[in-house]
Parts: sequence; structure tokens; C-alpha cells
Amino acid sequence: MTLRSHTLGAVTEALLGQTISLCGWVQRRRDHGGVIFIDLRDREGLVQVVCDPDRAAMFAVAEGVRNEYCVQVRGLVRARPQGTENASLGSGKVELLCHELQVLNASAALPFQLDDDNLSETTRLTHRVLDLRRPQMQHNLKLRYRVSMAVRRYLDAQGFIDIETPMLTKSTPEGARDYLVPSRVNAGQFFALPQSPQLFKQMLMVSGFDRYYQITKCFRDEDLRADRQPEFTQIDCETSFLDETEIRGLFEPMIRGVFAEVLGVRLAEPFPVMPYSEAMARFGSDKPDLRVRMEFTELTDVMREVEFKVFSAAAALDDGRVVALRVPGGGQISRSEIDAYTDFVKIYGAKGLAWIKVNEVARGRDGLQSPIVKNLHDAAIAALLERSGARDGDLLLFGADRAKVVNAALGALRVKIGHSEFGRAAGLFEDAWKPLWVVDFPMFEFDDDEQRWVACHHPFTAPKDEHVDYLASDPGRCLAKAYDMVLNGWEIGGGSVRIHRADMQRKVFTALGIGEEEARAKFGFLLDALQYGAPPHGGIAFGLDRIVTMMTGAASIRDVIAFPKTQRAQCLLTDAPSAVDERQLRELHIRLRQDTPT
Repeated sequence: MTLRSHTLGAVTEALLGQTISLCGWVQRRRDHGGVIFIDLRDREGLVQVVCDPDRAAMFAVAEGVRNEYCVQVRGLVRARPQGTENASLGSGKVELLCHELQVLNASAALPFQLDDDNLSETTRLTHRVLDLRRPQMQHNLKLRYRVSMAVRRYLDAQGFIDIETPMLTKSTPEGARDYLVPSRVNAGQFFALPQSPQLFKQMLMVSGFDRYYQITKCFRDEDLRADRQPEFTQIDCETSFLDETEIRGLFEPMIRGVFAEVLGVRLAEPFPVMPYSEAMARFGSDKPDLRVRMEFTELTDVMREVEFKVFSAAAALDDGRVVALRVPGGGQISRSEIDAYTDFVKIYGAKGLAWIKVNEVARGRDGLQSPIVKNLHDAAIAALLERSGARDGDLLLFGADRAKVVNAALGALRVKIGHSEFGRAAGLFEDAWKPLWVVDFPMFEFDDDEQRWVACHHPFTAPKDEHVDYLASDPGRCLAKAYDMVLNGWEIGGGSVRIHRADMQRKVFTALGIGEEEARAKFGFLLDALQYGAPPHGGIAFGLDRIVTMMTGAASIRDVIAFPKTQRAQCLLTDAPSAVDERQLRELHIRLRQDTPT
């Protein structure tokens, strides 16, 4: 006999009077004076099973079942007694009168109760199999599946085909750190796990597969945060014969459609578009959270001659910046809270946090409260008040340092205040979905440690046509045909038009300090492919984990991945990574270094 005739989600009034078979897990067993009720659960729903003592053999089994036993039941679907219906369940108007009950597998005592909402992440990840049975995790992974299917349907309708690219490939260390895989057959040589399928998808364009996609694993051996994992899933796409505007126009409807289908959310149409330079100037971030209704006031030019050395010294730097962040109504924020903000910005390299409380704008200098006011001349104060639009009761917070430090510190503080209880109460945060395209990124940034230019995205991004001459003369001025899709402060997708000519690729390598011999050793296969009529092409990759995290409101992408790693890149479920035996190492031609005592 079939173990299961229906899933639990299919048990509704439509089955009244039918005898059916169900399988699932015992969520709860209740003994009500001789009648036993079992709440039976599977991934599709929950059904109340009634075990009557009239069937003695079945009832004896029911007396022995406990939470999370895996069982099979067979019985009659009947209406629940009037007044006992449960409107929150799809099966809430019916119940199953149990005729037969079989324990398919008993459960050991649980390390935690599945309805416990105060579990540590260590406990959850160690016992991930049980954690995944919890309703929120079931919801998250089913929603992830729906997102993937919506993406596949859209791309299929647009003529994209799914092509797999290799997991074992060549190490090309021009981005994050590679995960290396030793070769047993080729002694002393290594594969790398792909950080992305970038080069293979470009070569697929050369091969004539002009619309490719893949939902694939990528690997980066880097420091981890809540939105990072050593292995993550990317919706990877590439297309030929489209420019950057057309590519954005192709993939924006995909994301808009996914949100509409999965969440019933209507995103803005079209998405706003903002140059990188504007995003950094206004928000200090290339992925600004537009829900926060605050932005920077530029003051570098008016602070060069002030007596307050923190401002004047920063303004005098070639890459220095002085900005103010106006917090409307922030005058009520206590000094202890401002001190906490000071500690916060130090995380991002800031040395401190200057502030001014605006008590009465009309009184000018005399209406300001701060130890720094006496060191600012009248012209600086006038410019500060006018540019910031300060009002009575506001708080002005200042960043003064190298632009990179100011942007990181004040940009993070802007988001922190906006999301805070104060920020929400003061109307500084709008609870909405705020998408944005950020475009016109710099091609390069200067690495102080390596004393050379490095690619902001990757070295295969094409420069703006009008900026090609800057590759040799002034790489810092060169802008790229690159674009990021940002949503509520998270980069959910990024891409670019690629270089499709070998001579242009060599120019970019030269700007990066990669000589002909090194370029040939690392990327010879790409340079060769570009010689054979490579078409103009470009693409984008979306972070599936990040998108689903945002949709579910999860605190971390670990809550939308079935078996994630910790922030120390460990799998607590399988205890990986782990040591291997000496025989395996010998086969791989590897000898481990012994730590030298200090």
C-alpha cells in the first residue's frame, strides 16, 4: 500500500469523507482524557490527527509517539466539531480520524525545542538538520526556490540558455583570495575554485552562445560578514551585442518581476540611475540606502582656513574631505549617545567625531552649541548653516580625514542613525523598497600597499570610450562601463560591458602593471580567444543569497542557505574543515609546515 496519498497541505474540505494516507513528523502530541491528538507536519502544512481508543492497537502506538517521530497515518477525513476550527491552517476545518498508525522512525531526545526562538546560532548550525525543520527556515528555503524558478522563467523567455562552467579552473589572483585545490596527477600544481565564471562566460560569448546564464556556486577565501560566505550562489548572466544601457534595461524587469511574483511587491519603474561620483558625494557609499533621509553636506572648500586643525588639515590633503551630516531633530540626542557614535566611527578609521547642536539658527554663532564653534570663522559658519539647511533643534555631525575614511565612517553612521529607534521616530527612515542603479564607476583605484593601480571591478571591464586615452596618461580619471544594482543599501547585482578586443585588454593589463609575460601566463587563453572575432558583450551577476535574505527579512544570509559556514568559514554540522591523514597528503605531494614555538 502507498505510504502517502496526499501531502498535508492538500488536506482540505475537498477530501471530506475520503480515506487517505499521510506521512510526516509529530509536531505535538496531546492526550485529552483518553483521546490522543497528534499535530502532524510536513513541508506543505499541518493536519490534526485524532486517535480514538476504540482502535486499541493503533491507540497503543499513539500513546508511545513523541515529538519529531516520523510516522504514517491512515484514516478518514472528517469535519472538525463546530467551534474547534483553526482559521490559520489550510486544513483548519477538517481533521483525520486515525484508523492505522505506524512509526516509520522514532526520534531521539531533541537537543532543543523547534519552537524555541532564543537559540544561539552555534546550536542551530551544529544541529542544522533539526533547525531546517523549523517553520521560518522552511519558509526561507521555499521562497529561495520560488526566486530561482522566477529567474529561470524570465531568462528562458528572453532566449538565455543555461550552460555549466568548470568548478576546477586556473588561479587568476586579481580579485579576492582563491580557494586552491591541489592536483594529485600533476604534482605541485593547483586548481582554483572559481570566484565567478567570468572568463568562461566571456569565452562562451566568443563561441557564439550570445545569451548565457547559470545559477552557480562561487568561492572566495575572504574575511566574512553577515552578507558574505566562502561559498555563495550567483545568478550569472552574459549577453552579446548590447550596450550598458540595454543590459540594464534587460535585467531590471527581471528583478522587478521576481519581487512582484514572489512577494507581491511593486518596485519603482524605472529604477533611478545615479553616477558613482554623486553617490559618494551625497551618501559616502556606492550602495546607498535611500530609505534613510539624510545626506552629506560638502564643506572641504570652506574649511581650509579655519583654526580648527582637524578640519583645515583634512581639507588641505589632496584626497582630504570635510563633510557634515545633518540629523534633523538630533539636538535631543544626549552627549553619551554622541560619544557612542564617536566610538562607532572609529571602527571605520575615523579619529573622532566633531558635532554642533543647532539651538537657534537666527542667532548665528551664538545659537550653536559645541566646543569647536570658537575655532570656526564666520564665513565657515554661515556656509555650514546655509549648505546644510540646518534648522533649530538639529544636530550636525562632521567627518574630516582622507575621503576614503570620511565616506566609510560617516556613511555607516548615516545608516546607523537612520535605522535607529530615534531615526524612525524622527521620520528619517522610510520603510519601503528603494532600488537604484549606480553607474560610471572608476576603472581603477590606487593600492597604497602594492603601490599600483588595481581594478575596481575586475580587469576585464571596458573603459568608457571617451576615457581610453587615460589608460596610459591618468588611470585615476578613467571611468568604466560598469553598473551595480542596489536595493536598500545592499548591492544585489553588479556587472559591466567587457573588453572584447585583445589590444584593448593589453592596454588595461599595462595600466594594472601586468606585463606581457605575466598576462600571457595568467590570461593567455583569454587573449587568444579575443583574437577570433570576439563580439561586443557584457553581463551582470546577482547575489541570490542576498536577494533572498532581503526578501525574507533574515538577519544573515546564513538563514537562507541550507548548510552555511560560520563567520570563521567552518561547517559546524560536519565539522569541516578538518585534518586529513598523512597518506592523502602524500598522494597530493603536500607536506604541512609545523608551527614554530614562539
